[in-house]
Amino acid sequence: MPPEPRANPYFVGHEAALAALHHAASSGRLHHGWLFTGPPGIGKATLAYRFARWLLAGGQNTDLSTPESAPLFRRVAAGTHPDLFTVERRMNEKTEKLQSEIVIATIRAANGFMRLTPAEGGWRVIIIDGAEDMNPNTANALLKMLEEPPPRAILLLTSATPGRLLPTIRSRCRVLPMAALLDTNMQALLASYAPELGQAERTRLIELAEGSIGTALSLAAEGGIAIAALVDEALDAPVPPARAQAMADTIARTVEGVDKFETFFALLRTRLAARTRQAARAGGVPNLAGAVSLWQEFGRMEREVLGLNLDKRAAVIVALTQLHRS
Repeated sequence: MPPEPRANPYFVGHEAALAALHHAASSGRLHHGWLFTGPPGIGKATLAYRFARWLLAGGQNTDLSTPESAPLFRRVAAGTHPDLFTVERRMNEKTEKLQSEIVIATIRAANGFMRLTPAEGGWRVIIIDGAEDMNPNTANALLKMLEEPPPRAILLLTSATPGRLLPTIRSRCRVLPMAALLDTNMQALLASYAPELGQAERTRLIELAEGSIGTALSLAAEGGIAIAALVDEALDAPVPPARAQAMADTIARTVEGVDKFETFFALLRTRLAARTRQAARAGGVPNLAGAVSLWQEFGRMEREVLGLNLDKRAAVIVALTQLHRS
């Protein structure tokens, strides 16, 4: 598995994004707010930390790299660099669970950080990872920071769903779109992060992950290839009741801490969408609205089961029976 984005020296693909950041910084007209957008798991946060290290180090290499052996790299990885502040969902000290949103206290702390004089005389960098997780109060507090930034301070936002952000936040940032990774990029990353996988497994994971290395690695760790086989079986033809019950037993069972239920529904929706797109391009989707409605229904079903702790097995059976209804 790869290291956390703040500690990851390895970056593949997204050459246009690298060039855009380097050109903006080298020209002396670096915008104070950047919004990195694109699908989950493609390297947005990894790029944000890479650019942050590069700025804090004085910016030399055109690929925005910083040697892994450099003390600055190690301080950023450890979260101890005095001129870098990260905003993200944090652990609730009372419940010991990850917060469901980015709370305003975190942005207020970031605002205080931004107003300080840089400890090492260069830039002050704030990374807001998963900016779509901000609640309304948090988003409005961030907007004030974007409206009145101090000199040599920069905010780097990442978002897989930028449409959830306030339009005023988007308009005050320079948007840097990042596309899904190419298959060649995925091959290189899987060879580096998961060398134990065989070529056939890598090829299948690349097909399933649709250009997201994060998704590919999660699927590899969660038995995603086997679950994908069940999904394809269900999509190919109606599943008889007895087989549906057996599949539901397999999917709803947690083995060695791995919950297959979320993986099943994620793959069910992505594979359904992929097949619908493929059929639409070939002119063969008689009920496109129905396919879209089903995709939405599966998302709602998963959220309700997880949020209300409902019967996972029953939910899988319902989903399987809905797939081929006319």
